[in-house]
Amino acid sequence: MPNQLRALAIVAFAGLAAYPPGMATAQNMHHHGADGTGHDMINMPGLQGENVTKGETADLAVMFQNFPLIDRTVTNLPDGIRSVTLSDNAKVMETLVRHVTDMIARVEAGDDPKVFIQSPTLDIFFERYDALTTQIDVTDEGVVVTQTSDDPELVAALHTHAAEVSAMAEQGMHAVHMMMMERARKAKQDAQ
Repeated sequence: MPNQLRALAIVAFAGLAAYPPGMATAQNMHHHGADGTGHDMINMPGLQGENVTKGETADLAVMFQNFPLIDRTVTNLPDGIRSVTLSDNAKVMETLVRHVTDMIARVEAGDDPKVFIQSPTLDIFFERYDALTTQIDVTDEGVVVTQTSDDPELVAALHTHAAEVSAMAEQGMHAVHMMMMERARKAKQDAQ
């Protein structure tokens, strides 16, 4: 890995594509919604975006569809976070490493992918990327990411986003749905 891997490792997950053999089947892919529309678990349109590549969407899909194969731990630091993410499945682990390094490069360039289901927590990272320091190591422990900042708002966002990603690693798309519903509830409450 290049030494210049500095910035934010965004490990947000989403689901469908090149699954490891036996991981995704027709039985666990379905549509939500009374009329068969709504959230499409087969095509996962929410993984697309204004500025995202097909490869990035496919990587998000692999991670979301295979979230039970992902283990993640996070330690909140006074100035940031330390996360460890891994999978015993070689295909999923390869995808995790590629996703993390790709997203670091995007943050370094201030190049927000604007994935449709992307958390608004990420906005500050693309706006203030020069105030972030990220160290990535791929070890036997997994993808180890340490992210720090002297900016208290960035530190708070790092803590929040790390919790969001951990929820996705534990619950898959259900966590995304819950976060979106909570944001909608807060927006409605604020509007009243």
